[in-house]
Amino acid sequence: MYMFWREGAPKILMEGLGERKKEKEGVLANAKRAKAAAWVRNAAAFARLRAEFVRFLAMFARLLARFVGFAQKFFYLWRAKSVRHAMTFPKKLDIFVLKKFLWIFFGSFFITLFVFMMQFTWRYVNDLVGKGLTMDILGKFFWYMAIALIPTSLPLAVLLAALISFGNMGEQLELLSMKAAGVKLLRIMAGPALLSLGLMCVSFYFQNKISPAAYLKLRTLVISIKQTSPAMEIPEGTFYNGIPNLNLYVERKDVGTGMLYNVMVYKTDQGFDKAQIVVADSGRIELTPDRMHLVLDIWNGEQFENLESSTSRVMGGLHDPYDRESFGYKRFIIDFDSNFALLDENALREMPKTKDLKQIETSIDSVQTELDSVGHSYYKQARERFFPKYTTDKASTAKSVPFDSLVAKLSSQTRYAALQQARVQASSFKSELEWKKSVVEMGDTFIRKHQVEWNQKFTVALACLFFFFIGAPLGAIIGKGGLGVPAVVSVLIFILYYTIDTSGMKMARDGKWNMIFGTWISSAVLAPLGAWLTYKANNDSVVFNKDLYVSLFKRFFGIPEHRNLNMKEVIIDTPRYAELIPECDSIARAAVAYREKHKLWLVPNYKSLFFKSRPDNAVEEISQRTEALVEEASNAKNLHVIDALNDVPILNTHFHKSPFASAKWNKVCGIVFPVGIVLWLRCWIYRLRLNRDLRSLCNALPKVRETMKKMKITK
Repeated sequence: MYMFWREGAPKILMEGLGERKKEKEGVLANAKRAKAAAWVRNAAAFARLRAEFVRFLAMFARLLARFVGFAQKFFYLWRAKSVRHAMTFPKKLDIFVLKKFLWIFFGSFFITLFVFMMQFTWRYVNDLVGKGLTMDILGKFFWYMAIALIPTSLPLAVLLAALISFGNMGEQLELLSMKAAGVKLLRIMAGPALLSLGLMCVSFYFQNKISPAAYLKLRTLVISIKQTSPAMEIPEGTFYNGIPNLNLYVERKDVGTGMLYNVMVYKTDQGFDKAQIVVADSGRIELTPDRMHLVLDIWNGEQFENLESSTSRVMGGLHDPYDRESFGYKRFIIDFDSNFALLDENALREMPKTKDLKQIETSIDSVQTELDSVGHSYYKQARERFFPKYTTDKASTAKSVPFDSLVAKLSSQTRYAALQQARVQASSFKSELEWKKSVVEMGDTFIRKHQVEWNQKFTVALACLFFFFIGAPLGAIIGKGGLGVPAVVSVLIFILYYTIDTSGMKMARDGKWNMIFGTWISSAVLAPLGAWLTYKANNDSVVFNKDLYVSLFKRFFGIPEHRNLNMKEVIIDTPRYAELIPECDSIARAAVAYREKHKLWLVPNYKSLFFKSRPDNAVEEISQRTEALVEEASNAKNLHVIDALNDVPILNTHFHKSPFASAKWNKVCGIVFPVGIVLWLRCWIYRLRLNRDLRSLCNALPKVRETMKKMKITK
């Protein structure tokens, strides 16, 4: 035995060393090949990125050449006398306004693009961090993200640039000087408006040609990044499960040397029945150069492994056999692919955002045709199954027999079996119909998603133009530049637009709203708002006047207004108390008679209110006489008379008989029932207000009369 050991041990040791050397050479060779392959992949990725950037520059150069050509043609036409006299606009003014607008637009565009990119990145930050992604992958991610978000950033950039530029010109009195020279605001807005029209075309081109390809590559990158294994960051004191089929516990680790202390490994690569538990004093884990495996070296530990046996299964796991092994050094090689693998783009080409208009129309037509054929086949199957056609012999004499009598003749067992069979068939029919319904609903959802994307390519592009006609007049009205008030207003308007557009898009995509209504509701809100603001700003109308809106609110809801009379410093004509005292009594009697005759506290008649409305001359006469009395009596030199006159209410002689003065509008609103109900309630409120005001008038006029009597006696 000893001789065998002396002769065989060196040989076995040499063979082990040779195998160890070969294994090390194989690992080094694999590392070199992996490094070379990684260098080739990086070089190819950089070449593709450079080629795409060159294509983008070429496309931008073509667009710039077209724009320059169009500008030259436009300039030659402008130089012609007939065209110049027809257009009649100062060239320097347009250049001045365009310079103001363009500089701010470029800054606003990059700011908004950066904000949208950060918002998009924040959504996927958990998938990006800790994956060991190279710079070329991150560069592609941000490049495709920027291209895909350009159409979304353009409307907000136009809105912000219009608000700031026209707000600056209003704050610096430049708009005022232009208007004083006879130039209308619409004429001042002509240059930036044409530029916004060009930006609308650029946005549509991006959405139809460039953004679909960029979005496809971006989604491919995002999904590929999600599927990439994370880089290892083993914590202390907790189990780490970032490695497939392995849980690793480390009590303490040395960052400088990479050593792990008090290690516990729980392996389930052979199944839970043969789980392995390894406990060791120290260890080290490294990634192979090809990033395909992990090498776990551990020292001074024990390994426990479950041994599967039929006895343990019968005994219910009470006496599970296991294997225990003590070792001084042990190595585990674990499969761990941490390389980045790009997903195939063809798997995502059916997404609506990755298609242009023609591809979307083609997809809708093909799916619609397929759904029609499926629907016809379902209808044919259902008709043959539920409504079969039975052929009878014409010569036979068949008689109709009641169904209940046939059922009564069956035995209880036969009847029960028939009911059970009918119940089973009905259940299977229900399951089949639910499955067919889900198939059809999937096709309808596919079509609606494509229709939404088709409409959004137009609505997002039109938003550039609409936002300009909102931002430019709003900036001229506000008259504040900088990034303060304009930034806040633009963000609020964009949030309103985004909320309406997103809600309508979701409702249309889910089939709850009509497709045109859901996708174009945001444009239907922006267009009238822009037209109204442009009209107001062009005519220098008051828009942000608090008193105006408070007055309109009070008038709509019938809130009464109070008098605010003060003693006059200069009085030319003194009141004629001898005539005013009996006038107070006459007005009070007229008010009492009117209240008793019309009974304003009762509910108004809907038919009379909208279809038989006539002007109320009696209450108008009372109001005119009251205002004449107050006007003359306000010339009094006594403060008690002025205080008594302030208690006289202001009578509203309209809206208690009919909503409008025009009989045509009354009939139209009466026919439109929901609008008619609101206006009917409003007229009722005005009737109750008039009743209260007449009662207050009857109480206030005697006080006015008594104070005037005292003034007459004193005089």
